[in-house]
Amino acid sequence: MSNIALPKVDQSILTKKTTIISNLKKITNSENVLSEDDEIKAYETDALLAYKQKPLAVVLPENTLEVSKILKYCNENKIKVIPRGAGTGLSGGALPLQDGVLISLGKFNKILEIDFDNNCVVTQPGVTNLSITHSVQHKDLYYAPDPSSQIVCSIGGNVAENSGGVHSLKYGTTSNNILGVEIVLMDGTICKVGGKTFDSEGYDILGLISGSEGLLGVITEITVKILRKAQTVRTALIGFPSVEDGGNFVSDVISNGIIPAGMEMMDKALTEATDNYCKAGYPRDAESMLIVELDGTKSEVDELILKVSDLAKKNNSSSLRINKSEEERFKFWAGRKAAFPACAALAPDYYCMDGTIPKRKLSEVLIEIDRLSKKYNLPVANAFHAGDGNLHPLIMYDANKEGDLRKTEEFGAEILKYCVKVGGVLTGEHGVGVEKRELMCEMFNDEDIQQQIRIKKSLDNNNLLNPGKVYPILRTCVEEGRAHVHGGEEKFPDIPRF
Repeated sequence: MSNIALPKVDQSILTKKTTIISNLKKITNSENVLSEDDEIKAYETDALLAYKQKPLAVVLPENTLEVSKILKYCNENKIKVIPRGAGTGLSGGALPLQDGVLISLGKFNKILEIDFDNNCVVTQPGVTNLSITHSVQHKDLYYAPDPSSQIVCSIGGNVAENSGGVHSLKYGTTSNNILGVEIVLMDGTICKVGGKTFDSEGYDILGLISGSEGLLGVITEITVKILRKAQTVRTALIGFPSVEDGGNFVSDVISNGIIPAGMEMMDKALTEATDNYCKAGYPRDAESMLIVELDGTKSEVDELILKVSDLAKKNNSSSLRINKSEEERFKFWAGRKAAFPACAALAPDYYCMDGTIPKRKLSEVLIEIDRLSKKYNLPVANAFHAGDGNLHPLIMYDANKEGDLRKTEEFGAEILKYCVKVGGVLTGEHGVGVEKRELMCEMFNDEDIQQQIRIKKSLDNNNLLNPGKVYPILRTCVEEGRAHVHGGEEKFPDIPRF
């Protein structure tokens, strides 16, 4: 995670700043173009928080045509563009550049159509994830992907990062729940991909756009599918005397053909912090805790609860509670959703990692994380989307303590490298952004990466859309020996740190 730098600043663009701002104000209302320091400060970072950089300017277009004109102008004048949603990303994907224009989709905040006949919603990208469910819940419908930040994260950002959530195990991530998008390419071309049907002819362009992290275009409209709420939902809160017992329980649940709606795991440190924060009634004596939610018909759920309870006992569970009311079920989940802010009581700062591993490797990886915690002398609390192997280790540090952030970066890099070593991947839902881009060589060789870059260049030949994200810029992966060529000793040397 070290030894990299962002693309060099184009000084010629900086000298033209006044002209660029003036021309942007001709495309959209002048109040939609921000350039003063106090105006753009709010856009200098995303939720990664460890790094900051002010953009050349921020523009808030009001419609798709304005987005098209802005991109066309920037393309013709070789101006870098960084798309941004709600700024809740955790990999630095929306980190601005000094010589780049940041396009904020904050004014694209309307639900355009609710189609109950086709069970879908057409929405602008600035609408929050949870607002989609709110718009249809009176019909007992909902939108399935539910990131922990769903109350504030935007649906456009969810598509860009292919966000998941606690119910992704059964209902899939964002890519499994979108039907179509409207996207504006770097040259200003407006494209419609997909629609209200589940299948379309030709290449799976929608799959390419989902998770593309703002490198291929600016999304201006999204069609998502909505689902009927299950007849019965029951949630089990299970404590285990060891992390290994909890991990083995997860493997047993999946290997027995049970697919919970959600299956979340937290270690003792995070369980205690979360229970202190929101009084969820968690088993504080447990070394690991599982929240297992089952949904379906009443008879189906009743049978599955018995099977899950038996598997919990088989794996030495120390406690087991089944919700007795909807209020209690919501309380179980409220704690998990608040796990990250609860960490504020553990340290001045925390760094949220994101990797995915084969489920059978869960116990092994937890043991390795504990070893690394001792090596770097940095505490770590762990939350997992246990059912699909998506890990979220939270490394505790103090940004004001000399060397702490550097150690945290190295610790996080070792976690992700180990995820790849055991057969996993670098990210489950947060994206690569700038945080993990130099680790892409752990997964891909040069030709793999170049092939992906060729796809990007086919849509953005001048590399103006979100440059410096996802793909290594100072390393070359070599097939033989996987040697690295890199320069510099400072991560993001041109970005001031907090």
